[in-house]
Formats: sequence, structure tokens, C-alpha cells
Amino acid sequence: MSVKDPVCGMPLEPSKTQFTANFLSRQYYFDSEYCLSSFIEGTKIAYFSMEIGINTDMHTYSGGLGVLAGDVIRSSADLKIPLVALTLFSKKGFLKQKLTPDGWQMEFPNEWDPSKFMKLLPETVTVKIEGRDVRIGVWVYEQESLTGGTIPVLFLTTDIEGNVQEDKEITDFLYGGDEKYRLKQEIVLGIGGLRILDALKINVKKYHMNEGHSSLLTLELLKNSNLNADKVKNRCVFTTHTPVAAAFDKFSYDLVSEVLESEVPEEILKEFGGSDRLNMTLLALNLSKYTNGVTEAHMEYSRKLFPGYHIQEITNGVHSYTWTCLHFRKLFDKYIPRWANEPELLVRVDTIPEEELWEAHVKAKQDLLDFVHNSSGVQMDIDALTLGFARRATEYKRATMIFSDLDKLKEVKSQGKIQFIFAGKAHPKDELGKNLIKDIFAFKDRLKGEVEIVYLENYNMEMAGKLTSGVDVWLNTPMPPYEASGTSGMKAAHNGVINFSVLDGWWIEGCVEGLTGWAIGPFPDQVSDEQERRKREISDLYNKLEFLIIPKFYQQRDDWIDLMKNSIGKVAYYFNTHRMMQRYATDAYL
Repeated sequence: MSVKDPVCGMPLEPSKTQFTANFLSRQYYFDSEYCLSSFIEGTKIAYFSMEIGINTDMHTYSGGLGVLAGDVIRSSADLKIPLVALTLFSKKGFLKQKLTPDGWQMEFPNEWDPSKFMKLLPETVTVKIEGRDVRIGVWVYEQESLTGGTIPVLFLTTDIEGNVQEDKEITDFLYGGDEKYRLKQEIVLGIGGLRILDALKINVKKYHMNEGHSSLLTLELLKNSNLNADKVKNRCVFTTHTPVAAAFDKFSYDLVSEVLESEVPEEILKEFGGSDRLNMTLLALNLSKYTNGVTEAHMEYSRKLFPGYHIQEITNGVHSYTWTCLHFRKLFDKYIPRWANEPELLVRVDTIPEEELWEAHVKAKQDLLDFVHNSSGVQMDIDALTLGFARRATEYKRATMIFSDLDKLKEVKSQGKIQFIFAGKAHPKDELGKNLIKDIFAFKDRLKGEVEIVYLENYNMEMAGKLTSGVDVWLNTPMPPYEASGTSGMKAAHNGVINFSVLDGWWIEGCVEGLTGWAIGPFPDQVSDEQERRKREISDLYNKLEFLIIPKFYQQRDDWIDLMKNSIGKVAYYFNTHRMMQRYATDAYL
């Protein structure tokens, strides 16, 4: 059995290899002493994220932020970027969703067994929480690439012997509990994560904070550098995803004094984290040399939220191989060799014969409709124009916009049959999000016999893959400017699915009207009046569906396939995490 050197990718025979080493309880093999020392002792990027979506059955993610983090890790392994990732164990996950017949969401723990996927390391560290010593252990998962690259992902857990029950539960639920619970989790992730890296003797060059949840690590760095803020800044990278000031994590200093024991003086903490409340985003911004938003529009909006800060832009992407379904993988392998590790080659999609592209799409669509039937009992029509809408169920996503005018929707469908597939979880405390799901169930009943609608429960990564590859059109209707990026439409594009979306987040950069898909409503800077914007969005939604999308799908199949090719060759080739991570490597890490 051959293995690959994780640094240079050279194939090796383990029994004949001179250079070997044990790293994080795993044996590695190297082509040379240089590769060995580079891998074991060389500097690494420590990537911190509250959630990471690595595997559907590892319930350590809730949505886009975590799935993006998983794609960061996969692309880093492919590109052999020397990165180590840290997140929380999340023993009981985010939530397991069960929907009642009328669409009311019920939540249950989503427990999983880490021993099926990773190893528990012997090293532990201690942090002070509410005056108690809390021990933190670590599980390690290894993300391996066919290129030979390997990225260790460290899952921090407080569910270990020696902790009182209250402290064992700190890493139970992702985004669970009250403010105090969240602050405890952020202590474990930021301060505990940095101490775990030290205990494992990992040589860290840069600390990359994916959102502000881990920004307490800057306090540990301040302590270790005698409060030299410049030294800390030079080692920190911060990516902000949130476009709304009210959504940033903020904690009262009374709560901070009660829960967090820090050697950083309070006046220093207030200088960097805010005078009134500890703002985790502000703390990260003030103590990071490189900061960025996740699209061009989000960068501009973040600069308005935080005037005076040099916030740059690296537009998000998705891991091309992961989010391309089996049928399109085979097609790309046949006509675009090397696409998986060089997704920019997807620009050559015109080499694929139209009939083979359509055949791959039909197979992906059949897989989805079989999944829908097995999951819900609903038998959908494979020949009908199928629109997908799947994302976190929250008010600003406006999942019910398509039902704004039912008479108009019925008029639209007279041009050709349409059907809708919805999915998404609401946060347990988001009553408005839960009501959106109920509303969709009500519309489903009102349109029964005229427009087929299904809502799939317990949305996860596996379901996301089937939906984004199997529908004909990917629908997205967020309220600007709340969609900092969004990545589901990028996944759809990798499978030739066409985007129909409000011009917010990444779609401002990806949309070439009528060429890569269609826009819903005006550009954000064209209309300031919300009522006028809403009016134009509703007009676009129904009129483009009736007069452009439905006729093209049913009557102009060659033109439709051209759009599918444009989705791949003009969208997917660019909106991927290989391009994104190459930007981070050159702009933020070097």
C-alpha cells in the first residue's frame, strides 16, 4: 500500500520509507528530512471557527458558516496549505428537526459518537470559568486529500472526567443556552483552543478567526506578549460574516467579570473590546492586522459599520469536488481533466456535448425526486420545472416571497407546470423563523392540486447536496443587505443549476442578467425606498418566472442548456474555495 508525503505529495512505500514521524497520534511518511521537519516543526495557520461542517453525521454545524469552514479545510488539504483547524465538539449538535403535520418545528438533541470518526488525544488544558478550573480535552479528525495534503481538525470538549456536570455540558449544544453559556463556549474555543495548540507543540504563525466567536484568543496572546498589541495584531487574521451590528456577540462587563478570569487589565479589555459591552467583533478587529468581509458588497457595508478600519474583501466559495454530484463529476472527469484540484478549468465546459450535460442533470434530478419521495411520500414530476429553496429559516431570508400573490402565482403556472422544494431549520428561539415554516405548510395546502410544494425536514449537508444538484432553478430571496455572502447558489452552479436571486451577497458579483441566471429586483444602490424595492422584487419574481424562465425551460431547451453551461463556466469556475484559499494564502497568511 502506498501513501503520499503530506508536504510534497510524493507517493511512498511505507516499508521502504526512511523518514517517518508521529503527529497527533498518527504516523506520517516523508520523502525527505526537509519535508518531515517542515510538516512537524514548520509554522501553521490556526483556523478557529465555532462550527465546522466536515461530515453530515458529525453534528458540529448549523448552517453556512460551518459548511464554509468545512470547505476551507477541504481546499486547504487539496492545496497542501499548512493549516490546523479548531472548533467545539458540540456533543448534542445544533438540533434535530421534526415537523408536525401543520409545519410546527419541534427540536431534539442530535447526539453523535465522535469515536466513529476521530481519536481522543491524551493532552488536556485548563481554563478558569466562574472561578473554577475547567479541563478541556481534544478529539482530532484528519481531513485527507488525494493530493497527499492532510489537515487536522481539533474538536474541543469539556465532557471529560474531573469537570463538574455543569462544565461538562459547555460543549453540548452548538449556539445553545443563554448569554452566559455562549460566553463559556467562547472562552473554551478562544482561550482553551490557543492553550491546546501550545500543549500539542504546534508552531503557529497566524491565528485566523472565522467570525468573532473565538476572539478571546487575542487576550491570551496579549498576556503571552506582555500586552504588546502590535505583536498580537501581526499574528491575527479576522473574517467577519455578519452584516448587521445588532447580530455581533456582545457581553456585559458584569457577566465577563463573573465568568472570565483574565490577566489582561479591564481598561485594556475595554480599549480593544468596547467601553460599554465586550463586543467580540470589535475585539477581533482591533487586534488583527488583516481583516476582511466575504463579498465586495459586504466589505463596503462592513466599512460603514466600522468606519476607519481597513476591511478588505475575499469573496467566499465552495469546495468544488464536494458539491458537484456524482453524475457531473463523471462528466467533468471525462471532458475537463484535473478540474477537481483546478476548478478554474471549468471554464472549458463548452467541450461537453449538450446531450450529455442534460443527461447528467436529469439523473441528478431523478436522484433528488427519489429522495423527496422516500423522505416525504410526495411523488414529484421529473418533467416539471423544479425550484429549490433551502437555507436557515429566518425572517430576512424571506422564504415566503414567492407566495406574496397567490393569484399571480396561479397565473404564472398556467405557462407551464412548476413545483417547489423547501428545506431549512429555524433556531429554537427564532419564533418568526418557525412561523415562516408554518406559513409555507399553509400555502402548500392552499395550492394543493395546482402547485406541488414539499418541505423536507431536518436539513443537513447530505440533503443540501441533493437539492443543489437536482433542482432546475435555485431561488434565493434575502432582504438586502443581510446576505453577507450566501454559498448555496454557488453549489447549485457547480451542477449546472441556474440561479434566480435577489441582488445581495455573492450574486451581485455572479449575476450577468440572462447569461448566468436572473436577478430579482434592483441593485442595492439603485433604490433606497423599501416599499419601491419590494414592489420591484415582486414584479421581477413573477414576471421573469412567467415570461423568461418557464418559456425557456419548456420551449427553448438548447438555450436552457447554454445557461447551464454558463452557470458552470462563468460562475462555478470562480466561486470556489480553491480560489478563495489561494487569496487568503497570498493576502493574509504570508
